[in-house]
Amino acid sequence: MIEITILAVMLLAGLAVGLYLRRREGAVRSAPVTLDRDTGAREDLLVAAGVTGAGPAVLHFSAEWCGPCAAVRRVVADATGDLADSPQPPRDIEIDIDADPALARALNVLSLPTTFVFDAEGRERFRISGVPKTSDLRSALGPLTAGSAAG
Repeated sequence: MIEITILAVMLLAGLAVGLYLRRREGAVRSAPVTLDRDTGAREDLLVAAGVTGAGPAVLHFSAEWCGPCAAVRRVVADATGDLADSPQPPRDIEIDIDADPALARALNVLSLPTTFVFDAEGRERFRISGVPKTSDLRSALGPLTAGSAAG
C-alpha cells in the first residue's frame, strides 16, 4: 500500500512540474532595463549580428535540427510584418546557434528556441523561451515601434 501511495505522490509531483513548465514556455518575460547599454564583447557580438540600436529588433536563435524553431520563424515574421509600417519597424534577425555559439553564450541561451526583443537603443527588453504567441510578441513590440516617445 505504501508503494502505491509513493507512486501516486510522485506522479502528481511530476504532473505539477510538467504543467508549470508548459505554462511558462513561450511566455514573454521582461528583462531588466539598464540605463546604459551593455558594453564589451556582448555589445560587439550584438552589433555584428545586426542589433545596432538603430531601431527595435527581434533576435531569435535556431538550428537546422530544431523543430519548434520553424514555428518561431513564422511567429516572428508575422509580428514584424504586422509592424512594418510603424515609425520604427522592428528588424527580424535569426541566428543559427551552431554557426554563432559565442553570441548564444554571451546572451546565456540555454535552450532552443530562444527569442530576444531589443529596444531602439539596443537594450534587451524581453526574453522568450519556447514558441511565443504572435499576439504576445506583437504586444511586446508595439510600444517599441511607436517612435521616440515610447520605451
